[in-house]
Amino acid sequence: MQVLDPQDVFRKTMGMEWEDLYNTRLARGWSLGLAQELKFLQALIRLAHPAMAGRLRRHWRRTKPDMVVSLIPNFNRPMFEGLAGARPAAPYVTILTDFADLPPHFWIEPGQAQHFICGTPKAVAQARAMGYGPARVHAVSGMIVRPDFYQRSRIDRRAELLKLNLNPDRPTGIVLFGGHGSKAMQGIARRLKDTQLIMICGHNAALAERLSAMPLGAPRLVVGFTSKVRDFMQLSDFFIGKPGPGSISEAIQQGLPVIVVNNTWTMPQERYNAQWVSETRTGIVLDSFKDIRAGVDEVIARLPELRARVARIENRAIFEIPEILDRLLHADRPAAAHFRDLPRARGLAEPHRQTGAPIR
Repeated sequence: MQVLDPQDVFRKTMGMEWEDLYNTRLARGWSLGLAQELKFLQALIRLAHPAMAGRLRRHWRRTKPDMVVSLIPNFNRPMFEGLAGARPAAPYVTILTDFADLPPHFWIEPGQAQHFICGTPKAVAQARAMGYGPARVHAVSGMIVRPDFYQRSRIDRRAELLKLNLNPDRPTGIVLFGGHGSKAMQGIARRLKDTQLIMICGHNAALAERLSAMPLGAPRLVVGFTSKVRDFMQLSDFFIGKPGPGSISEAIQQGLPVIVVNNTWTMPQERYNAQWVSETRTGIVLDSFKDIRAGVDEVIARLPELRARVARIENRAIFEIPEILDRLLHADRPAAAHFRDLPRARGLAEPHRQTGAPIR
């Protein structure tokens, strides 16, 4: 945004950064109407397109990148055209960080000499339907997940749960709604007062305080911002949250069946993520978190079956993407050998997913 909005117009107009506004709305549950707002944002981007493409062209003439990799939606046309005007030989690659595109003008723009990296068959099919051939569309096995999520757990699960005043003989759910939590977590806590939960509120200290004050019928751990999400997932048996691509992928990598919702309030770009959960049968999709009690009862009853389905999902995208990028960057010579050794270079002999036996 420093290049696209150098005058900081959005912050000066709205009083906060776009990311802060987005997170505030999610924390308060104000997601209704985002589809209409997305269309408005895309109209503004079209109006500002010549200016943005020009700024990017000047930026890339000065910085001379050998390749540009985009991990953001909505801006891929001005970014591509800016690069094409400055460095026409440099590959432009869009990595879809959602399970699918939300056409039009979200991730995949038509008629651009660029590449796409897609983490689901649905996204691959969408790119192909837009006219991109197999040389331009590169399939990987999932979303990008941090490398530490592939490391074997060294946690003594029973001992850690006891340390946190949780009962190691009870099924444990982890509730996570991004870095700022969500108002929905209060309703979940009320409806699951007899279920052992780890509730991660992120930067939302007020939410954490309200959850901590609620009456309990089972042990519960309320956590503020933490860098140990993976560790808390390894202490859990199932995941509850919004159908974000990162949260779903991290939970699946840790062997957790997921419980998400798909309704009018679900963000448009996340609706297919919930559909993917249904298609892969790696969890259950509710119409509303008002049904969370029945949802949790079903997941606990089917925990061995659901964990077996989760274990069949093998996501190696974090290892596959560097090889693809290296191949595109060095299209006229063999891929560099160091990318083939990436897992070892990161200290990971082999990618690993948590598949521990469920608590009975």
